[in-house]
Amino acid sequence: MRCPYCGSEDSQVKDSRPAEDGAAIRRRRICPDCGGRFTTFERVQLRELVIVKKSGRKVPFEREKLQRSFEIALRKRPVERDRIDRAVSGIIRRLESSGETEIPSEEIGLQVLEALKGLDDVAFVRYASVYRDFSHAEDFEQVIAELSAKIARDPGA
Repeated sequence: MRCPYCGSEDSQVKDSRPAEDGAAIRRRRICPDCGGRFTTFERVQLRELVIVKKSGRKVPFEREKLQRSFEIALRKRPVERDRIDRAVSGIIRRLESSGETEIPSEEIGLQVLEALKGLDDVAFVRYASVYRDFSHAEDFEQVIAELSAKIARDPGA
């Protein structure tokens, strides 16, 4: 693994442990050249996924972008990092096991909305406002009414 500080081709693993409920391995590394310490994650990748944007353009799937979407929606919300990692890993597992290599961006957006609905209502509304391109206050009112109806049907949700 290349050192992110000095670019050295070599690094030593100092500690390994399971992460994300066993779906990944977290490794603490040290560079023998500069002494820099950094963390890497090793995950199973079943297939290379390609995202098909609304414009038709195809881009490689990046876990980091999906993770960042969750972090932005959940900024300053009381949701543990572990729950976010599990949600991201769950979406990726579903995408990889679908058998498709080209995934429409809309499908990922819908899966993120569904996951956020289970994590935090405020984050769900934040993400929905961008994903659904809200332009009026009525758009927010409609989503909040949907959430209120869900809570009325299932108070434990």
